[in-house]
Amino acid sequence: MKEHVVAAQMYTVREFCKDLEGVKTSMEKVARIGYTAVQVSGFGDVSASDVGKIAADNGLTIASSHMNWERFMTDLDGIIEEHQIWNCKHPAIGGIFRGYEGAEGVKRFLGDLAPIAEKLATVGMDFSYHNHSHEFAKYDGQRWIDLLLAATTPAQLKMELDVYWVQHGGGDPIAWIKKMRGRMPVVHFKDMIVVMEQSAGAPPTWKQTMAEIGEGNLNWELILPAAHRGGVEYYLVEQDLTYERTPFESLEISYRNLVKMGLR
Repeated sequence: MKEHVVAAQMYTVREFCKDLEGVKTSMEKVARIGYTAVQVSGFGDVSASDVGKIAADNGLTIASSHMNWERFMTDLDGIIEEHQIWNCKHPAIGGIFRGYEGAEGVKRFLGDLAPIAEKLATVGMDFSYHNHSHEFAKYDGQRWIDLLLAATTPAQLKMELDVYWVQHGGGDPIAWIKKMRGRMPVVHFKDMIVVMEQSAGAPPTWKQTMAEIGEGNLNWELILPAAHRGGVEYYLVEQDLTYERTPFESLEISYRNLVKMGLR
């Protein structure tokens, strides 16, 4: 494994990956930008073997995936088979949004996760959880994410920390990266910026939005070395919304800025 592998989270270009030809064209574009790895997410009905072949044809490693949590509970053998085709050991979920709230929800989730994580470990894979900001909500004075981490070991549960959503939830991305040391094989990068909106006759309002890496206000000078020291294998560039730019333009801007910061 070489250091500093920058990967494109294909969810960024999900609208272009609805079929086989779309996945093929999108991976070709991502590879031309300079990415050498991808995360599989948001694809239409395209077989795992076709995805693996397209990635290999373009010199792309499949670093990780986002799979539906319900599928982990109902079709774990299928997930394992797909990841073996891809030679990928880091399946993940994009978060849990309903049914696991509060301390009792954490217990329920970990009960559901236990046999899944155990079986993945037997085939050399792990399980990662990708956060948004709702995991930073407090229940009886304790954050959901703290309850989750306190009840698990790194062997049972990896974290796919998303620095934007940590900031969105009121956390410090650098502190959380340090906290995840040894527990985070992959990390999600996108930037945050504040923009002004104003309608005729109305006072201005400001809102925080997603931005290309290096174009916003997150502290990359400290985020990058913290991630490196924390043992991250893949830096996954994801931008859910790209606004006036195309997703491919945004992926290219983020990649070029990361190269300027010393990554490849």
